[in-house]
Amino acid sequence: MYEVELKVRAEHDRVRARLESIGAEPAGTVSQVDTYYDHPVREFAETDEALRIRRETDDSGERAKITYKGPLVDDASKTREELETGVDDGDTMAGVIESVGFEAAATVEKRRERFYHGEYTVTLDTVDGLGEFVEVETEAEQIEFAREGAVDLLERLGLNPDDGIRTSYLGLLLDET
Repeated sequence: MYEVELKVRAEHDRVRARLESIGAEPAGTVSQVDTYYDHPVREFAETDEALRIRRETDDSGERAKITYKGPLVDDASKTREELETGVDDGDTMAGVIESVGFEAAATVEKRRERFYHGEYTVTLDTVDGLGEFVEVETEAEQIEFAREGAVDLLERLGLNPDDGIRTSYLGLLLDET
């Protein structure tokens, strides 16, 4: 399974109005703190991989997940293999992976307002230190078909897919420093 994602910089107020006009369903707001880890013997920056622990908080409480993201597999989007599972305790999971040689490298903090439209999730992200973005994503086996649907949805939201950003928020933050 692949996560097919398109991301652009965009002002949220304008996009929110478009989301309502196309019948997207609001799906709540969450705060996320993502801690990314360096591998003890290979350079994730060179292999285009990532390992992170995400701590997510919303009205129902806090959850944690660990995620591995493989290298990008598509030149036109941020499509990559993604393996993710929940963990009972983010701090304990961090202790486990640090005990076997991984080191915390960077943290990305963001607030996400989510909407559903068909099989796509549209996320209005406000990322500390970077600003406002819109992501359109879905999980799929057929990358090209899913990407075409994401492009169509971006256009329906009044956004230009050619403005797409393939760099992760982590990469963008590291470029800022």
